[in-house]
Amino acid sequence: MLDARKSTILRKVVAEHIETGQPVGSAHLVRDAAIDVSPATVRADMAALERDGYLTHPHTSAGRIPTDKGYRFFVDQLSPTGPLDARREEQVQAFFARAHHELEQMLRDTSRLLSTLTDSAAVVVAPSHEVLTVRSALLTRLGERAALLLVVLSNGAVEKHMLELAAGLADDEVDLANNCLREALTGQRFGSLRPSGGCGQQAVDELVAGCFTLLTEAAPAAQGAEVYVGGTARMAEQFGAVDTVREVLAILEQSFVVVSLLSEAVSHGQSVSIGTENGMESLAECSLVVAPYEVGDEVVGTIGVLGPTRMNYSQALAAVAVVGERLSRQLTSG
Repeated sequence: MLDARKSTILRKVVAEHIETGQPVGSAHLVRDAAIDVSPATVRADMAALERDGYLTHPHTSAGRIPTDKGYRFFVDQLSPTGPLDARREEQVQAFFARAHHELEQMLRDTSRLLSTLTDSAAVVVAPSHEVLTVRSALLTRLGERAALLLVVLSNGAVEKHMLELAAGLADDEVDLANNCLREALTGQRFGSLRPSGGCGQQAVDELVAGCFTLLTEAAPAAQGAEVYVGGTARMAEQFGAVDTVREVLAILEQSFVVVSLLSEAVSHGQSVSIGTENGMESLAECSLVVAPYEVGDEVVGTIGVLGPTRMNYSQALAAVAVVGERLSRQLTSG
């Protein structure tokens, strides 16, 4: 545990480095009214913080910069997530007031919004269809032997499937199959559909069973979560080293890795993952701020921002929290 003075000095070093990107020296700190001690005392405390692993000393500078441990202390000491500033709050309000596109477009636009709010790369992991429930279903005839099956899921996504009708099937039989399907499917999880008990008419029951088979075979292919990434150019501007940018961009192109990163953080109850905590050498200079979003009371996806370890954590936490809450509300209301 750090005493009050060392805690104050460490917070000041981290905040100053986040703002300027430069090493922080004792001469700068002693000008701060909150640090009412001599320059020698500040230098001694900074040396102690370095020995304890909170700060490090770049070879080319007399100042110090935070380590991952220093950033972790800083983040853990932040007060509960505050509101966004007025300008960013207005951006969020305006975005969701007009966000009535199809799900994929809304999630893609949400990643761009989050990037704009944080000047970082933003990631939105779409809900896996496996965990979603069926909101409604429609079977409609398109021709003598063709029909279209539409299944609307709880997040607003629509599954569309063409199927072939049996020869001689009457319109009223297709209508009855539609009613049976809607009643049987509504409320079921898409990833574990249970077949209908049937309507008592052989031709109709065969059509309903065929629809269930079609959806059951389609469900595994729909379970892989889509990932929407926005603002990679903004993120690239935050790093000085070209190699670092190249490695981070390569990670963002791998959907499975991105999903795993966000899922790992959420499963451990973390809202911030810093540097080496990400478990990947390529992201040793990056921090990830994440939050889940819901449909109803069920967590269905994750949003996050990825930037340098010296990101503005207060701003990123506020943005991710607000956008996650508004996205949950939008999806729940349909």
